Amino acid sequence: MPEKKTRLGETLADAAREALEARLLQEIRAAGPVPQHLAIIMDGNRRFAREQGLLVSLGHASGKNKLEELLDWCLEVGLRILTVYALSTENLSRDPAEVRDLMDLFEENFRKVGDDPRVHRHRIRVHAIGNRELLRPDVIRAIEYAEQRTKDYTDYTFNVALAYGGREEILRAIRALAQEVAEGKLTPQQIDEAAVSQRLYTADLPDPDLVLRTSGEERISNFLLWQVAYAELYFADVYWPGLRKIDFLRAIRDFQRRRRRFGT
Repeated sequence: MPEKKTRLGETLADAAREALEARLLQEIRAAGPVPQHLAIIMDGNRRFAREQGLLVSLGHASGKNKLEELLDWCLEVGLRILTVYALSTENLSRDPAEVRDLMDLFEENFRKVGDDPRVHRHRIRVHAIGNRELLRPDVIRAIEYAEQRTKDYTDYTFNVALAYGGREEILRAIRALAQEVAEGKLTPQQIDEAAVSQRLYTADLPDPDLVLRTSGEERISNFLLWQVAYAELYFADVYWPGLRKIDFLRAIRDFQRRRRRFGT
């Protein structure tokens, strides 16, 4: 009997959550614009694995599965640009076995996303941002495969930040500008915000409207430092693999309720 009561309780809880998800989705669609560009710091794979008694590699695999779910949620609410923080430059100093497993995961899944019928049906352009020189050659080839297969799509954009660091990105832009000044192609007076933005990895994209970070940590962690200057921030107290659709919808609805202020 206790087991039946537990199952009944779980069924009722699932039904209540689904009803709340449906209501939130209806409110989002009625409320007006969703973020044009959502950036996500996918934090907590390793802690999720430890709490579940899993290998770290399985925590990362669970995080990959969650990202696939999230793509469907973004499509459902009409969110057109998604940038996710998958691997920082600092992460590359982790245990070599963990880094190897991550590289294997990236290589496999960029190949998959290049062939994913959902990607082609919705015309999603896939792009990796970061210092590719720090990645394995097979990962680079897989990235190029996905990018080449989706390069002409313009309906949606899916960016994956790999071997990425925000300060490194800004330094890269500064070096490019300094080189152009040295070559006489540009004067110092011509360097403005637009000039810097045009030399970032995200040069052809609008800045993020909303940054969502999981795991309960409340910091940016060197992610899109220039681009998120005026973004709204939302912190979810759940590890990335444990993010639920209702958590995602709450973040979007919270964004819609905010009164955005730029520079104040």
